[in-house]
Amino acid sequence: MKRESIYSLILVLSLGIFWSCNNNEETNTEKEENVAEQETVKKDFTGELPELSVYHLPSDWTNQNGEEVKLEDFKGDIVVAVMIYTTCKAACPRLVADIRRIHEKVSDKANKQVKYVFVSIDPETDTPEQMKQFAKDNEMDNDQWVFLRGSIEDTREFAAVLAVSYKRISPMDFSHSNIISVFDQQGVLVHQKEGLGVDDSATIEAIEELAL
Repeated sequence: MKRESIYSLILVLSLGIFWSCNNNEETNTEKEENVAEQETVKKDFTGELPELSVYHLPSDWTNQNGEEVKLEDFKGDIVVAVMIYTTCKAACPRLVADIRRIHEKVSDKANKQVKYVFVSIDPETDTPEQMKQFAKDNEMDNDQWVFLRGSIEDTREFAAVLAVSYKRISPMDFSHSNIISVFDQQGVLVHQKEGLGVDDSATIEAIEELAL
């Protein structure tokens, strides 16, 4: 995919997020139509990807096991994604705790369909070995928990789609947004929660509604 197309995708996704946050006054008919449309999308994962799918991004990643990964490899899964870095001592441990709490509250049925994905904003430090140790230290060393690192460019593109901003403020530290994002089985962003330790009921509800 050409860079111009990638930036167009980011713009469309960003506008979609803005509209969903501000268009809160739907009629009952509109709500019913939206629910019906969502049900249709949820049940068909084999056809052409929706225009707003993050899986259109041609990025390359490596997971904590040293395996090469494409975003589209998660097609068919509900993805709960967050951007962190493993050496963070302030916000990231709290963000990880929030994800763990969501995992604990989601039903077993839904959790079988979820991948909890942590994307590093510091790929230079977060080698597969570093991410693997972090996963072990946090008791996340199984297939449901995925840690990814990519190039600086791919990381920034993915962050732009999630509206996550980050900036290096010292050789070891970053300032960054604390956003948890939920993608449906075709890679469409359906929900975001921003902040640390805030009410996660809407996030859990979004995950449960996507579960088949």
